[in-house]
Amino acid sequence: MSQTPGRIDGHRDRIRSRARTRIVLTTAVLAAGTALAAPAGAAPAAKDGAATTSRVVVHPEAVTAAQQQAVLDHWTPERMAALTTPSSDNPPKAAPDGAPWTGADALSRTVGRLFFTDHGEDGSCTATVVNSANRSTVVTAGHCVNSPDLLGENDEWLSNEMFVPGYRDGLAPFGRFVARAGVADATWLLNDEQNALKYDAYDQAFLVLNTNAAGQRVQDAVGAAQRIGFDRPGSAPVHEFGYPREASGDPTRRGLPEYTGARLAHCVGQTREYPGTVEHPEPRGEWGAPCVMGGGSSGGPRVADFDPSSGIGTVVGDNTQGAFFDSSGRVCARGDAACTRHLVGPQFTSAITKPLYKAAERS
Repeated sequence: MSQTPGRIDGHRDRIRSRARTRIVLTTAVLAAGTALAAPAGAAPAAKDGAATTSRVVVHPEAVTAAQQQAVLDHWTPERMAALTTPSSDNPPKAAPDGAPWTGADALSRTVGRLFFTDHGEDGSCTATVVNSANRSTVVTAGHCVNSPDLLGENDEWLSNEMFVPGYRDGLAPFGRFVARAGVADATWLLNDEQNALKYDAYDQAFLVLNTNAAGQRVQDAVGAAQRIGFDRPGSAPVHEFGYPREASGDPTRRGLPEYTGARLAHCVGQTREYPGTVEHPEPRGEWGAPCVMGGGSSGGPRVADFDPSSGIGTVVGDNTQGAFFDSSGRVCARGDAACTRHLVGPQFTSAITKPLYKAAERS
């Protein structure tokens, strides 16, 4: 891929395009749940000409019962299984930079696998239930909700978005939740896959979910939610979670269940801020800990103040890309044996994240 070379999701590796539809709502309109035309002089415009008086863009997904059923019908067991990579005979291996998460706690219920179709290709990310007024909100990465093709063109909202909390070995213990709306920053919708410095801080998004087959909202179904924090210090010990389909840079862990997409994995450690490279500089606020979780862990939570006994912490950022540092903390090249891979992403802020979160929980 031509832009930030460390992007971890594996779902943007084919060129596809389709017509795009966007509905842009002001903050006042979001609260009322009604779409109004943008006033004259509203700024700024998205690529397709939509305008907004705020930075928040809400996109309706599966709203009607028929639309929801179509998504559920799309995700047959066979389609979901096709997004699980082959297992191997490698012996189990666990370390702070990557291990299976085995706790039977709130964390294992609130983090789940996010399935979608991107430019005609099925894929998966990770998302997390966060405490919200509508009890139906999950946080994930921006590129797990809206993405351009490989050339950085034809930005589109992903379709067939379905969240499965507590996913394990193909099972959905709390049901399947089809997305009702996607929420992202207007800047992210202009992402051209070339300018990481301009766009990567906005690689964060929320989904508002429909109820499951039992009529339960996701927060009620799983019985818990993670806290969400804004403007927290980036430098901190954190836990990171995800459903990776690969162990990046470590062949000894390739094919273990927690690196096939079948089971939840995690990393724990001290964060570093990633400034990017000379060719691809990054904005301030891209933080992450040493971690080998690869494609599929995009959108997973970076959690501070985590209590392993309860499985509850504060989501302060999301996973978006890999970064490499040497022992002195200098950025180094991918594949350098002397370097340590980190899993990094934007730290949540009041300026970017909070308006998205507020819009989601009002939807």
